[in-house]
Amino acid sequence: MENQVPTPHIGAKYGEIAKTMIMAGDPLRAKLMAERFLENPVQVNNVRGMLAFTGTYKGKKITVMGHGMGMASIGIYTYELFNFYDVDTIIRVGSCGSRQMYVNLGDIIIAQGACTDSNYGLQYNLPGFYAPIADFELCSKAVEACKKFGYNYHVGNVFATDVFYCEDERKINWTKMGVLADEMEAPALYMNAARAGKKALCICTVSDHILTGEAVSAEARQTTFTKMMDVAFSII
Repeated sequence: MENQVPTPHIGAKYGEIAKTMIMAGDPLRAKLMAERFLENPVQVNNVRGMLAFTGTYKGKKITVMGHGMGMASIGIYTYELFNFYDVDTIIRVGSCGSRQMYVNLGDIIIAQGACTDSNYGLQYNLPGFYAPIADFELCSKAVEACKKFGYNYHVGNVFATDVFYCEDERKINWTKMGVLADEMEAPALYMNAARAGKKALCICTVSDHILTGEAVSAEARQTTFTKMMDVAFSII
C-alpha cells in the first residue's frame, strides 16, 4: 500500500498517518491541536475540509484530525483509520452536555462507557445489546493525568444519539440512570475499535448543561477547551 491513498474520504497516503491519533469533531480544533502541541506539523488531509496534521510530540509521531459530527461521520473515519491506515489508538476530544447537577461547565468527562439509542451496533448481528466501553489503560491514564493537572473530572457513562434536536422527553431517563453527559460519537468509536482489536477513548469538556440551560459560546468551544487536550496528549 506504500504511496497509495487507501480511501476516498481521506487523502493521506499510507504511512502519512501515525499509529496514534487524537481526533476532534471540529477540524479547526484539530488545527489548534497541531499548532499548540505538534512539532513540525504537516497537513496530510483536506478532503471535505476534514483537516489532518501529522507531526511529533515529545519525539513520538502523532496525527490530529477532525471527525465531523455524529456516529455516521466518526464511524466512517475511524473505521478507515483503524482498518486501512493501521492506526492502533484513537483518542477523541470533544464537547458534551451535562446531565447531572454536580457536573459543571468546563468539567472533564472521561467516557468509561457509552450508551446509545442508535442502530449503529445492529451491523454486528449480535444476539443482544453490546455495551461499548473505552480502553481501560487509556481510561486509567486519563484519570491520573486529570489528578496531576488538578482538573475537575468525572468518569462514567455518556449517552450518544443521532438526533441533536430531540422531541422525545423520555431522554431524561438517561439522567436517572446516572449518565454523566450527552455527546454524539463515542459508541461508534468504541465499537469500531472493539471490532478492529484497537484502542479508543473519548474525553469531553462540558460545554452546556441540559438541566440548567447554561452554555458556552461556539468560539470558546473551538479555542479554549484545551484542558482535555492536555490530558489526551499526556497519555499517548
